[in-house]
Amino acid sequence: SLTASSMLPLRSFDIAHSYMEIKTLKRRPAGREVHDVAVSCALFGVVAYWPKELGEPLLNTFEAKQMLFSCFSTFLSPAPPDAYLLPAFRYQIHTGLQHSIIRPTQPNCLPLDNVTLPQKLKEVGYSTHMVGKWHLGFYRRECMPTQRGFDTFFGSLLGSGDYYTHFKCDSPGICGYDLYENDNAAWDHDNGIYSTQMYTQKVQQILASHNPRKPIFLYIAYQAVHSPLQAPGKYFEHYRSINNINRRRYAAMLACLDEAINNVTLALKKYGYYGNSIIIYSSDNGGQPMAGGSNWPLRGSKGTYWEGGIRAVGFVHSPLLKNKGSVCKELVHITDWFPTLITLAEGQIDEDIQLDGYDIWETISEGRRSPRVDILHNIDPIYTKAKNGSWEAGYGIWNTAIQSAIRVNHWKLLTGNPGYSDWVPPQAFSNAGPNRWHNERVSWSAGKTVWLFNITADPYERVDLSARYPDVVKQLLRRLSQFNKTITMAIRPKFSKLIFDGQVVVPCQNLLEYLDSIEMLVADVLKLTDDS
Repeated sequence: SLTASSMLPLRSFDIAHSYMEIKTLKRRPAGREVHDVAVSCALFGVVAYWPKELGEPLLNTFEAKQMLFSCFSTFLSPAPPDAYLLPAFRYQIHTGLQHSIIRPTQPNCLPLDNVTLPQKLKEVGYSTHMVGKWHLGFYRRECMPTQRGFDTFFGSLLGSGDYYTHFKCDSPGICGYDLYENDNAAWDHDNGIYSTQMYTQKVQQILASHNPRKPIFLYIAYQAVHSPLQAPGKYFEHYRSINNINRRRYAAMLACLDEAINNVTLALKKYGYYGNSIIIYSSDNGGQPMAGGSNWPLRGSKGTYWEGGIRAVGFVHSPLLKNKGSVCKELVHITDWFPTLITLAEGQIDEDIQLDGYDIWETISEGRRSPRVDILHNIDPIYTKAKNGSWEAGYGIWNTAIQSAIRVNHWKLLTGNPGYSDWVPPQAFSNAGPNRWHNERVSWSAGKTVWLFNITADPYERVDLSARYPDVVKQLLRRLSQFNKTITMAIRPKFSKLIFDGQVVVPCQNLLEYLDSIEMLVADVLKLTDDS
């Protein structure tokens, strides 16, 4: 995930989901095969962004050979999470997944006609593996990770499960086991290990058994640091000085994750991958202050269209980078990974694939200008809770009741209800008071449905310029309207009541088919009984 904005001082890390990818690419500088290790995880690999209260991260050792992004945008959350990286050559509006996440009992998944990154890499000889959280739907077997391009899968199908028991509850009393090895429950591989450590062990096993001379793509979607806030006891000892219990737990989870990424990096070196590797590391959304995260000094939080919800710190680390130890302030978006990595792997992008992303390798490696000039953060035509929104407020160009956000060069426009809009300052974490921190509230008209900011000059979104620059507002509204003409209808299937087979989370359509077959069998037996 990448974020659109400019460099910010000392930002805390507050990722709801994290992920890592590892690949061996086929582009050969100086005749050598390249192992591209793309690592996307929680935001903590850089000195400037790591909270001082959390101590010194192990990932600071990456700094000398990395490119830090300050202008990287993720998809809006709630929305399909980090795993959306896999097919993310298209904006959410072009997949039908622009409204909220895929719920546990919802018969929905990433549309099956969406080509994924591992599928394209397999075409050019890659071994593909996924470890961690899927969360892209599983109601049909065809939706499972092993059917979407991965040779192997070890992890959870849903989000927010218990870190130790790996059970996920959809509602009180409705809970299921959610740890899978490929297409089956992983009871035999579950020893009650904390998921961050368990996933790291699995990654180490994959690297140890694979031939480093052959291309590999390894995607790691760590569960941390999403709620529930759980961490092994030893990590709490370092953070006794943090009074707020949620913040303390969060810090412990982050420290464990930092150690995990370091251990994976050591495994890359041990088994011969590191020298020809590229590591991409980032979060997938902003933090949730009520669950220990912090986006200060950015506005908003996870689930909002403000910078605190969509800006994510990320970096690319590699011995192969030409432009090392620098900060990229160009616009970059998560959809850019697909064409960038396919091109690096010398794969082919089909002519009928309409990309929303760009190949940004020269931007990353050589410091050149990004080919991207705009980012559609999202258009959610279902979410129209802005009561005073209207076509009139949108100059007859756009209905401002619709929740949307777009970035064009320095300008960012928001319409509708962008979500909770406070700034949560650092002092909110200084005591053990209430867990809802609203120490600095922003006052703005409840009837307002259009905002305009110069994000380069004002990344904190404190000065609304919509009244001062109506022509710019109209320009961005027209761009929104253009995107809206290409929109795919949002997919909102009704919820199912069946997602558990005994204690195990299962694809609900297959379970329904199974139950239907059982019902037919029972009917046949009853018929035979009656006939006799």
